[in-house]
Amino acid sequence: MTSAVRDLELDLDAFEGPFDLLLTLLLKDAIQPAEIDMAAIVVAFVERLAERGDLDLEACGEFLVLIAALLELKARHLFPEEEAELAELEPEEAAEELARRLAEYRRMKHAAGWLRDRLDDQRERFFRLGPAPLAPQPERRLAEQEPLRLVEALRTLAAEPSRVSLSHMALRFPPVEQFVVRFRAVLARRRRFDFDTEVQGLSRVEQAVAFLALLELRKEGEVAISQAAPFAPIRISRADDERILEWTARSA
Repeated sequence: MTSAVRDLELDLDAFEGPFDLLLTLLLKDAIQPAEIDMAAIVVAFVERLAERGDLDLEACGEFLVLIAALLELKARHLFPEEEAELAELEPEEAAEELARRLAEYRRMKHAAGWLRDRLDDQRERFFRLGPAPLAPQPERRLAEQEPLRLVEALRTLAAEPSRVSLSHMALRFPPVEQFVVRFRAVLARRRRFDFDTEVQGLSRVEQAVAFLALLELRKEGEVAISQAAPFAPIRISRADDERILEWTARSA
């Protein structure tokens, strides 16, 4: 192997190194041929020749033989079923199959050239999008209609919709006097009580009304309200007990 081919440095996605090492790894099945970008190898070899400035025919011939072998190896790995089918054919049958494929390739190549020429000839022409203006218009026919069904549909649309009930969204406020009587009854039995304990289990609206009743009792001078700290329990006691405690503290 000439030095131009042997020392060709490759930088591929699946391999990086000299060309001869790549061939060794492929022969040992250390790298799958399907992972190798053959076009990148050809580009690297052409760039190598351009750098040297002279055309080495021996190196070019050797490279063509090697790259052709690699292409055949990659094709066999990409299409293993066809390789198995060709291996079962006799030499005469294999030659006929090869001739058939070459003829099919020539037909496809000729068809591609013909399409390319047609595209070049029609490049300056523009085609109208949509149906032709003289094309026959299909006649649209409606199915038989029933006037009574149309009247029923219009009558349904004209009917006034029923009113939506919003009763479930209304807030019901109990009377303040209800909680005034309740707190007076509690203080008749006990000298003091905690407001949070007394209104536990009530709704937020009922708790708000109960607090208004508490303020009403405080306004009338019937109860005394105390709270040790912000957000601490609110303690309610009789107003006369608060005065007795205040008088006792002053006397002391």
